Amino acid sequence: MTHRALIGVGSNLGLPAENCEKAFSLIDQSASIKVTARSSLYHAEPVGKTDQPWFVNAAVEVQTSLTPEELLQTLLDIERQFGRIREEKWGARVIDLDILDYDGKVIDSDFLTLPHPEMVHRRFVLEPLSEIAGSTIHPLENKTILDLLNNLPNKQVVKKFQTS
Repeated sequence: MTHRALIGVGSNLGLPAENCEKAFSLIDQSASIKVTARSSLYHAEPVGKTDQPWFVNAAVEVQTSLTPEELLQTLLDIERQFGRIREEKWGARVIDLDILDYDGKVIDSDFLTLPHPEMVHRRFVLEPLSEIAGSTIHPLENKTILDLLNNLPNKQVVKKFQTS
């Protein structure tokens, strides 16, 4: 049986756009994961810790036979391939891969919280996510991703990434 998961992708170190593209490829190369949709890349100002480079963010939809915990472990393994070490909350990172939603499940464990607890407050998550999953219902808010985005205060700058 396959499951639908939505994954947030972000980077602000090295070559962020290339890091995101490589992450898409590595996710899709995983034996039990198939990327079925991906958003455009977005350029976003940092949130929380603002004295760092802007981020490139995106979202992907996947079909997977993995459990939510197995999917998270696979994403953490991909982050390690990039050399990611989780040291500082909201700090700069070469790549960040977050499960945003998994079949609309609600999970609250020591290892995983679904849906992602901060996604409803983050324009840099909802903007790309609305592009590929705008009609998806958030299981706790009972609103679509597009409705959550449209009701979000327009405080954070998020715009489509322009390649030079």
